[in-house]
Amino acid sequence: MPEWGASSGNPGWRGRLIGPRPGRRVFSLVAAATLVAAAAAASPPRALKEFRVCSDPNNLPFSNKAGEGFENKIAELFAHDLGATVTYDWLAMQRGFSRKTLKTGSCDVIIGVPAHYDPVLTTKPYYRTTYVFVYRAADGPRVTSLDDTILKHVRIGIHVIGDDYENTPPAQALAVRGIISNVKGYRLVDDYSKPNPPSHIIDAVARGDIDVAIVYGPFAGYFAPKEPVKLDVVPVARSVDSVSGMRFTFEIAMGVRKDDSRRAAMLDSLIDRERPAIDSLLERYGVPTVPLDRGPRAATGQE
Repeated sequence: MPEWGASSGNPGWRGRLIGPRPGRRVFSLVAAATLVAAAAAASPPRALKEFRVCSDPNNLPFSNKAGEGFENKIAELFAHDLGATVTYDWLAMQRGFSRKTLKTGSCDVIIGVPAHYDPVLTTKPYYRTTYVFVYRAADGPRVTSLDDTILKHVRIGIHVIGDDYENTPPAQALAVRGIISNVKGYRLVDDYSKPNPPSHIIDAVARGDIDVAIVYGPFAGYFAPKEPVKLDVVPVARSVDSVSGMRFTFEIAMGVRKDDSRRAAMLDSLIDRERPAIDSLLERYGVPTVPLDRGPRAATGQE
């Protein structure tokens, strides 16, 4: 669950050019510079031979080795704009992912990381998503909030990473409310000999093994419609839980190495250029989205 483009330019050279000139000349140079900047933003960055992506081989709806995830499709879209071929460094998305891929130099871009994720330099966010409740439409509990008292009395499924159940936002939020004994964990990174480990929790809701799952939205939005019974997918009511302080809504960006600011700027340009196509992909894959804050991104961020 849960690194780049064309340089943004140096304002210093423009100041030196126009500083001593008479008014009309200043106006013409400023206008010319503005037109050049606009043309650069509208044009794709310079062609590359390879667009090298760090990716998970079995993590739909994000990515898999067959190229079926929406992050695969975004990589292909960007590579086409760059005149490049997509190549992958495959590794399960778990602790140490960026260190074992990006920082070794075996790849250059992680297509999806939390905005301002500290181990990497992040681009501007390109979507915002949320955790959701998933339950059977016919007979499931009608949950919309972590404060619904029914959560104390139903079987709840959550994703876990490793053996420590207190390591995801739902686990933390439920624990501080004393909701522990009726919670079952499903490994987010499980047996990779089987396809789509993140879907197992959604299968469990459909079978009736659990009554409600609290799941990261992209997993639910993609897998729930594929079940043989109708499942409701309902966003968690608050972006930040008032009891635990855990965040349940996340802006997602791309990540590059900390010193790779030119690549980050290139990716920012591609994100702007291809935003309609990206939004269309997210909708096609059922990703529940929340409106983005369109403010400027920080060059480096804190998680």
